[in-house]
Amino acid sequence: MLKDITIGQYLPGDSFIHKLDPRTKIIISVLFIVCLFIINKFIGYSFIVLFLIGIIIIAKIPPRFIFNGLKPVFLLIALTAVLNIFMIRGTTDTLIFKFGFLSVYTEGLKIAGFMGLRLIFLIIGTSLLTLTTSPIELTDGIEKLIRPIGKEMAHELAMMMTIALRFIPTLMDETDKIMKAQKARGADFESGNIIKKAKSLIPLLVPLFISSFRRADELAMAMEARGYRGGAGRTRMKVLKFTSRDTIAFAMFGLLVLWSAVVRFIL
Repeated sequence: MLKDITIGQYLPGDSFIHKLDPRTKIIISVLFIVCLFIINKFIGYSFIVLFLIGIIIIAKIPPRFIFNGLKPVFLLIALTAVLNIFMIRGTTDTLIFKFGFLSVYTEGLKIAGFMGLRLIFLIIGTSLLTLTTSPIELTDGIEKLIRPIGKEMAHELAMMMTIALRFIPTLMDETDKIMKAQKARGADFESGNIIKKAKSLIPLLVPLFISSFRRADELAMAMEARGYRGGAGRTRMKVLKFTSRDTIAFAMFGLLVLWSAVVRFIL
């Protein structure tokens, strides 16, 4: 299941989505998240579904890859939905079910549905950003967008965020390997109460931390050996430029923003 995490992974391709300027994809991703929280009716998510399906088809990303990416967070989504169902209180007129101290109201079901869909769309949307944008492009795009805070600081922040994002799948793969190795030595990560399960993670966390520090040290040495000295005087082989493709992408996404505003303030 750890290998199913898609955030941070990149699938090379030559589709329309892959060729977009990384700044375009980052801005659209941020606005997409805003739209998710603007929409307050289920009908509003119809355009969200069409938008995500369209990107998946255009980018030629296997749908099974997207569904597998939701498996690691399925428990979080289910827990969020359950908490909203039983914690949200409505009026006596909207009571659906009551058993002892547990009560289910229409408002709770509605909010649970909204939160579940938002989490699903949020994960898919952010995964599509990393699946269609290489780490180098992400670094350059983030650096360009936050450059007003200072050239040197922007480069350092962009580099740190991109490296952290890039190593998510690497660390997950390392965790999976360590877990299998410890199970082969007789470690048990599943049986027992919560305290016992927490203690059983020590043989997993210690080698994982050691491996993470070793990888960080190797990365630092590799960057230094290649002459990396930060953003000062750095030139780029590929200079980011907005093209007609980016204009088309912004225009198409503008329809989704308009629909979100209509659903929120008019319908």
